[in-house]
Amino acid sequence: MQRSSPSLGSKKDFSVELGSQDLCSKNSENRSEHLKFDDDSKHQAKYESTLTNIGVEILKASGNMGVRFKQLQKPFSKSQDSLGKAIKDMPKRRNSTVVHNLCARVPMMDPTGQAARVIENKNVYADSKSSQHHHAGYRLGRRKTLAERRRKIADYSCLLALVGIALMIIEMEFTIVNVLWKMKVGSYVIKSMISLTTVCLLCLISIYHAIEVKLFVVDNCVEDWRISMSWRRIFQIMMELIICAVHPLPGPHYFKWAILDIKTLNWVVASVPTDVLFSLPMFMRLYLIIRVMLLHSKLFTDASSRSIGALNKITFNTRFVLKTLMNIFPGTVLVVFTLSLWIIFAWTLRACECWHNELLKNLLNSLYLVAITFLSVGYGDFIPHTYCGRGVAVLSGLMGAGCTALVVAVIAKKLELTRAEKHVHNFMMENQLSKKLKDAAANVLRETWLIYKYTKMVKPRRLNKTRVRAHQRKFLQAINDLRKVKIKQRKLADQANSLTDFAKTTNSVLEIVSQLKETQCKNEDRLTAIENLAASLQDQMELLPGSIAQAILDIQRKTTSQIAPSISQTDRQD
Repeated sequence: MQRSSPSLGSKKDFSVELGSQDLCSKNSENRSEHLKFDDDSKHQAKYESTLTNIGVEILKASGNMGVRFKQLQKPFSKSQDSLGKAIKDMPKRRNSTVVHNLCARVPMMDPTGQAARVIENKNVYADSKSSQHHHAGYRLGRRKTLAERRRKIADYSCLLALVGIALMIIEMEFTIVNVLWKMKVGSYVIKSMISLTTVCLLCLISIYHAIEVKLFVVDNCVEDWRISMSWRRIFQIMMELIICAVHPLPGPHYFKWAILDIKTLNWVVASVPTDVLFSLPMFMRLYLIIRVMLLHSKLFTDASSRSIGALNKITFNTRFVLKTLMNIFPGTVLVVFTLSLWIIFAWTLRACECWHNELLKNLLNSLYLVAITFLSVGYGDFIPHTYCGRGVAVLSGLMGAGCTALVVAVIAKKLELTRAEKHVHNFMMENQLSKKLKDAAANVLRETWLIYKYTKMVKPRRLNKTRVRAHQRKFLQAINDLRKVKIKQRKLADQANSLTDFAKTTNSVLEIVSQLKETQCKNEDRLTAIENLAASLQDQMELLPGSIAQAILDIQRKTTSQIAPSISQTDRQD
């Protein structure tokens, strides 16, 4: 800024200017002492000019410039923009320090605090702009990243769960066939690996739910993540952690339970390894397979399908995905589900009964028992001897009843005709019934003519009553056949109407809507014309008094102009 001569203004204005320049130069000297850069010559010049511009903008914004410096004054908004531009042009490593020092020294030059508000408003504007950018494009990218990470975590969790179940089955099988004992090193190693996979699985499940919370925060634009922690979510997390934490512990541990003695048919107490209690619940980890199916489903990953579901208020959860799979591949899903249940129930029954029942120690016998229980047959040649085995049998019976109902529903759906097949069938039946109707009507007319012929066109003595009665019976039978054909046609028409009702209703609704739109457009045009006419009529009514007054004045002038000569002539004559 060029210094003006003292003669241009008062001493007060000139001292304010000198004070502003001295303060800005002192700030530049102090900053240059504390912060050193590689290229001092370039940054120093830029730094001093920037501070000088900031000092000038602060003085102009606060109104401390005198009357003689009007050429330097600008509107407040422009000074705010130039101040923000000056701050933006400063070196990046000095921005925060300079703004802080300026805000600290503003009260010395600006008692009203207006310049401080300029800097604060500029910072708020910058923060709001960055937050707007953060919430516009950043959320979509953030959500995509979190969804991909969630999918990977779910895959790793499912893999660890399956590895743990496989290790548990291997350890139990070795123990059942007496290859490994609970005191041997092999059993300790396998159970330690199961414990390790369980710990990793619990960590992955915790990470998965943390990502779920982050996705909730991103989707709902929430700042505090604790808002997403509802009681339902907390209960779900705790239940998953408890289910996945159950596993057999290393070492020989036994407990006692009651078994049925076949010889005496009494319940006796026997010792069993605790692995039975802690190994079998590990099959509940298979719910992670359903989660992986959900996250890898095209319905869940496709943005268009999710948008359509959101518009129709449909939640893409596990139940919806299973329904779609059941509708698309009903036979495959049912077969896989049934076979999986048979194998799991058979192995669980064998694990419960192998310690006391030699017959069910064989896996084939366990499969046979589960199959006949699953199908609700129950021959009674094999029975479980423990409460654990009986519980498994009850569960297999319940699941078998549900699967049987699903099989019946799938078969009925497969045997049902499609819409095109129904249309073809209805068309063929309509043609057949029309032919039958014509034949029945022709039979009625023929028998009527024969009855008339053998009763009215012959002589009374040649009348054959037996033949007449036979034709009367055929006549009644033809009428009955005609009525049956008409009833069948009516039923077929009702079935065809049930197929085409929806299409007809849709077309009629569309026609009604189009007619309503046309009528609305015509009414709007009429209302607009009426409004224009009313406005023009109002304008004419407003002009009417003036027109009437003007007409009256014109009439008066004409009458006075016509009467005045006659009056003047009479006056002259007088």
